[in-house]
Amino acid sequence: MPETTTERVEQILSWYESDNPGTRANLRRMLMSGRLGGTGKMVILPVDQGFEHGPARSFAKNPAGYDPEYHVQLALDAGCNAYAAPLGFIEAVAHKYAGRIPFILKLNNSDSLSKLGGAPISAVTGSVKEAVRLGCSAIGYTIYPASDARNAQYEHLRALTEEAKAHGLVVVVWSYPRGAGVSKEGETAVDIAAYAAQIAAQLGAHIIKVKPPKALVELAEAKKVYDEQKIPIATLADRVRHVVQSAFNGKRIVIFSGGEAKGTDAVLEEIRGLKEGGAFGSIMGRNAFQRPKAEALKLLAEVMKIYTT
Repeated sequence: MPETTTERVEQILSWYESDNPGTRANLRRMLMSGRLGGTGKMVILPVDQGFEHGPARSFAKNPAGYDPEYHVQLALDAGCNAYAAPLGFIEAVAHKYAGRIPFILKLNNSDSLSKLGGAPISAVTGSVKEAVRLGCSAIGYTIYPASDARNAQYEHLRALTEEAKAHGLVVVVWSYPRGAGVSKEGETAVDIAAYAAQIAAQLGAHIIKVKPPKALVELAEAKKVYDEQKIPIATLADRVRHVVQSAFNGKRIVIFSGGEAKGTDAVLEEIRGLKEGGAFGSIMGRNAFQRPKAEALKLLAEVMKIYTT
């Protein structure tokens, strides 16, 4: 009989005592799925790039990716903990794959067509009802701390989080600082990444997705504290440890994005730093699905191996 829980999973679930049995069951399902099931670590395949960047930029490198089924089968074959996508991609595969791998329905998305500029904000493109209808375990939502439109995003997320939790779903928040409040380089500064994790945790996220932090402190007020308290930020592991600490002293699941496509050695070196710093895992899209399938499966296997060594 397959294992249904582990001591580590039970420890993580104990941090979410205010949640109802449905939400905790879905969180357990995600933590117990795939090759990393039971370890407390997660690797999730997200495929929202077609909406965000356009089909050719996303899928031309590996044309099999134009087909929605390719991605969910890749996540399943690789042994990922979950598969995340917007409404259209989930609808295209749910009839065949619901229950075979946990789904995360990405409820807001943006496109790269507008040249108008302005405050970064994504459109709500899905609903909690649709997540339930499609057999999803979780909803996903992106916030842009530092955007002039951040308050509207926080308020939308609060309402969606309340509804999702009432329906027994897990809430996954992409917390990506972007906008007038930070410089382009500062979007991945260690103080900003830690702040982004804290904001997502305060907004009720069960799982928080942030970018790997760089050895830069963006805010002058924060820099004084980092210097006075001698907070270590020299290595990626140091910075990841600090970001995880910032999410309720490590009592919220913090996973890190894979970012732009890069070489295998660079991906694996980054994963080693994330793992050493106590990351709960990775959410890796373009670095997986833009490769030929055999190469993607090999890479994801190596990533999972690092998280379990």
